[in-house]
Amino acid sequence: MNIPEHRWPDIRAVETALAYRFTTPSLLDQALTHRSFIHESPGEAVGDNERLEFLGDAVLDLGISSILMKKFPDYQEGSLTKLRSSLVNDRSLARLAQRLDLGDHLRLGKGEDGSGGRKKNSVLANIFEAVIAAVYLDAGFDRTLEIIESLFSTLLASGEDFLGGDPKSALQELCRSRFNLAPCYTLLDQYGPDHEKTYLISLSIDERQVAQGTGRSKKEAEQDAARLALEELSPSPGETFCRTP
Repeated sequence: MNIPEHRWPDIRAVETALAYRFTTPSLLDQALTHRSFIHESPGEAVGDNERLEFLGDAVLDLGISSILMKKFPDYQEGSLTKLRSSLVNDRSLARLAQRLDLGDHLRLGKGEDGSGGRKKNSVLANIFEAVIAAVYLDAGFDRTLEIIESLFSTLLASGEDFLGGDPKSALQELCRSRFNLAPCYTLLDQYGPDHEKTYLISLSIDERQVAQGTGRSKKEAEQDAARLALEELSPSPGETFCRTP
């Protein structure tokens, strides 16, 4: 089915946001078509995006799994699963769909549109999956993987982001898998008035101090120290830390 003339601005806008030009633009048009539109306007589109959502979900799981395996070679299966789940979920996918303005280019039925469908996390997450599937069918997995990595680059910035903003958990897993050790937190100092104390925490691995953190509570100072330790240890695995003989 030919794409209606009025749809081309939407197609081109999404292609620009993705930095990818489709060989078969009708795939993208279908990815941007909600089932409610088909119900109200049968015959005006090649089909809705539900089948593409199904495929996109699988492509995203494989793509993100592949990226995480390379980015975190020391992480075990449990942590990798947790990281993937924190990336591939309705909230995260809806956020990415919003960055691409996918909701503005989605074909919705009047009822769904009137009920705020363009802003619903579930609708936005599904359209994102459908668009990823459209890219996969048009370009193959390697090119799709490049686009996935680019779109998720902010979320892929550091391990602590994946673990829900919990640097201590990320560092615990890193130390266990890489050194078979647990990090040790020691209170070095506390100062300031009782209502506004600041705590200084030392973080050591195998009796070597790796970082010091500060905070308004011991927990906050420990998280600060763990975050600094992750920055120290993550960029060059095996180079920034050597276990004491």
